[in-house]
Amino acid sequence: MNGSSKTTKRYWLNLTLATVAGQVGCLTIVLIVVALIAGLWLDQRLGTRPLFTLLLLLASIPVDVVLMFAVVRKATAKIEPSAPRNPAQEE
Repeated sequence: MNGSSKTTKRYWLNLTLATVAGQVGCLTIVLIVVALIAGLWLDQRLGTRPLFTLLLLLASIPVDVVLMFAVVRKATAKIEPSAPRNPAQEE
């Protein structure tokens, strides 16, 4: 395998990992904003100012961790491992 092919594979792997990181970051932001808006709406409707906002924000933490784990597992399952290196063949 020549150096250009290795560089190209490394480039695509890095691009894939950056995409996964971007997805996880966006997912986190969306989840926090949804929890915040829903909490503020519930607090306004029920007259319990910080209660539901805090509860939903705290509840979004484990949900976010589980979703991040699922997204990363799904993305890494699609990455094909490279063939194992055999130093004897390189000589």
